Amino acid sequence: MNETVQLNLAFILFLPWYLILAALYWAFPRQPRTLVRWAFDVASLALASLATLASTQWSYRHADASVDAIWPQVLATAVSYGVFLGVMTAACFLRNRLIVAPHAARLGKGAPNNRLSGASP
Repeated sequence: MNETVQLNLAFILFLPWYLILAALYWAFPRQPRTLVRWAFDVASLALASLATLASTQWSYRHADASVDAIWPQVLATAVSYGVFLGVMTAACFLRNRLIVAPHAARLGKGAPNNRLSGASP
């Protein structure tokens, strides 16, 4: 196997799942859709991608191959997935605190209620 592919195999195999999670992050919540939100989301996804790729390579290179031949790939997968989820979780909380919550506060009580009809407060 090509050394570059072997080094990034964990990232390549998890790429479809990362894309699904990135699409969900991008799509929700639906409002506000501002330039600041767009820039924050792009920066967050870029940071998550770079951190995931870097952690994949770092963990593959530092895994103890004497345990088993597959161990470097297993470690790279686990570490990179944890890094991706960590960055995206932090980005969700930051986005909510810095962008979504202030937008909701500006709308105030005049905003339409999104609760289901018949739901109690």
